Amino acid sequence: MADTTVRIDGNTLRLPGGVAVRFIRTLRLPETGTHPLPPGLGEFPVRRVADHADRVPEAWRARGGVMLPVYLREAMWLSFAGTSEPAALQVGVGKVCAVSGRPWSDRLARGPQNYVVLPRQPWLDGINSGTGTVRQFVAVPLGLGATVEGQVTGEEVWGGVQLQSFALNDRELARWREEERQRAERQRLMPPHSGYGAAMPMAAPPSSGGFGAPMPMAAPPGPGAAPAPAPGAAPAGPPRAVAAMGLGVGGSMRQEVYQDDRPLSHWSERPGGRVFVHLVTPPEWRRITGEAAPPSPVDRAAYTRAGLPWFEYYDEDAQDLAPTDTLGSVNPVGDWLGDDHEPWQPPAPGQTRRLGDAPGKPVADGNW
Repeated sequence: MADTTVRIDGNTLRLPGGVAVRFIRTLRLPETGTHPLPPGLGEFPVRRVADHADRVPEAWRARGGVMLPVYLREAMWLSFAGTSEPAALQVGVGKVCAVSGRPWSDRLARGPQNYVVLPRQPWLDGINSGTGTVRQFVAVPLGLGATVEGQVTGEEVWGGVQLQSFALNDRELARWREEERQRAERQRLMPPHSGYGAAMPMAAPPSSGGFGAPMPMAAPPGPGAAPAPAPGAAPAGPPRAVAAMGLGVGGSMRQEVYQDDRPLSHWSERPGGRVFVHLVTPPEWRRITGEAAPPSPVDRAAYTRAGLPWFEYYDEDAQDLAPTDTLGSVNPVGDWLGDDHEPWQPPAPGQTRRLGDAPGKPVADGNW
């Protein structure tokens, strides 16, 4: 029987079939205009719900999965670096598909496509809401109607992020592995290039923390802050209600969501594994885990003034998916929370870089 276990490796979620997913902190874009890809500012810390079962709501225990801390209006993107074999990954925001806008499903679908193809899709910064663009993932509390879930379904029940992976079926996976073996053998037999005209090796992006951006250090608690509970200590009372968070949308950026060039029949009919990702506010994160959340990200103008890079990515062999009417009509969180007064300074000419063509404890799944 195939292994359906999801595990945490550091802050990386590893789903069956070699799928690797990291949640990356980033700069929030203005809600007007279309922008380059924002940088990575370090990983969100990820913890298992089961390790803190005495401090989370019963609904979280029932759904299982993992949790991570986000600030109000904080932006994030999903990195798929490290995925080792072809996979189809469904990404849900409040159980609404971030690619198609359709309700969450246990099956892959076309017309519209309800998944991204890995490792061709290197990351996903938001919902597929325009031709060659996405709208940035931005954290907001449930109950305002600002989430994608609230705008698409008319209610806010689930929040969080949902991930579900599908591998190639046995026949296609065996074929792909044989092709990779033959390719590696041909490469091994090729004579090494040297001297004038030899190809220079391409620098690989760093494995964590975005494109060389350091992981922010945890901030100490402020004056008068309540002491954190000791790990494993019994709570003072029954788990209280937690302010649940979901994802709305922010600014638009240039990013394609690639169309699958394989027939749907090449994929397994059933998912290999799935995980529910709960989003929690920094104060609740500290109460639940005893850890301080990373400090709020640096402001956008300071980042740009420092001359740090923004990015563009293009795959000339891939075709962009057309946006759906459902996701194209989702409004930004500023319509609920008011204008964004954080200072904005666009990247200078030449500041945008063009990018080119372990085991851990298992994460418990639940009912969702």
